[in-house]
Amino acid sequence: MGEGNEVGAMATLNAFSRCVLHLGRLAQERDASQFIEDGLQAFSELVPFASAWWGEMSASEADAPPKSWMHGRINLPQSFAVEWHQGAGSDGFSHNTLSQPGEVVRESGFDDLDEVVSAFARRHDLFHAMCITFELPESGLMFFVCLYRGIDAPGFGDAEADLFSAFCDHLLQLWRFQVQEMIRFDTGSGATDFGIARMDGSLLYVGASLCAVIQRELPGWSGSMLPFEVTAQLPKAPCVIRLGRCALTLSPNAEHVILSLEAQSRGAVLAPRERTAALLFAAGHSYKEIAKTLGLSPATVRTYLRNCYLQLGVKSKVELGSVLRSPTSFSHDTRRISH
Repeated sequence: MGEGNEVGAMATLNAFSRCVLHLGRLAQERDASQFIEDGLQAFSELVPFASAWWGEMSASEADAPPKSWMHGRINLPQSFAVEWHQGAGSDGFSHNTLSQPGEVVRESGFDDLDEVVSAFARRHDLFHAMCITFELPESGLMFFVCLYRGIDAPGFGDAEADLFSAFCDHLLQLWRFQVQEMIRFDTGSGATDFGIARMDGSLLYVGASLCAVIQRELPGWSGSMLPFEVTAQLPKAPCVIRLGRCALTLSPNAEHVILSLEAQSRGAVLAPRERTAALLFAAGHSYKEIAKTLGLSPATVRTYLRNCYLQLGVKSKVELGSVLRSPTSFSHDTRRISH
């Protein structure tokens, strides 16, 4: 019997190792659009589940329930997050997992004290749930992954919870590397004012500061999809738009757009195209890459950057990036979005 358990444990370990190696390959082959979904689909061969939900969430506060700001899903309807928000304040399972970052939390049954939450769980057959959350200090939010099984399936066991915890450690780390590479800033120093979106406006990453400004300036925004007013500007990237008292820079990155929020300046000195070229340069793009993105010649880009250095009084790329992210370098010639 002992030998059989040992063989089974070894088989599980080998299967997990293959899954993690596959996850590493996915991180190289896929951008952030599909990485988490494809990674979880691979994990389902090791720990089967009926549906899944993941994303970034703010923890509950005294005057506000938890809220999902960015999410993805497997075998769940597009309306899932909106439906969950209706009972989020009374969702005990959500409160438990958000209060225990790094710990796997499991629950089975529909007998939640709150009728709205129970009806929601029954509607989507979320009889068994297993979730883990992680603190995401660079965003100011929490990262979560939740797996579900229906009423006719067995609950998630201890061994499955251990595998889930170890897998999500790898998943989160690789996803963070992807986000950092796309933003081209060291997210260790904070990326609460950044976002990454597909061209249809669906978010792949978002920081808490950007969430707060969008919610303040465009009331009614519920997260996950950028408001229409912002989505309509994505095809025009690179550009800078006004969002209330702030500037929102949109920079193209392959099939995505990077959003960077900055406070309004009191003494703007850069023209919009100069500013966009400077932001791309500070983010690590070469003269040739910037020229191609903006439809300019490398010589013109060089001239723009020389002017930026002179007008901002900086002498290095590091200083340039620091000044551009300060509240004193906002260009006055921008598109305005207001409610």
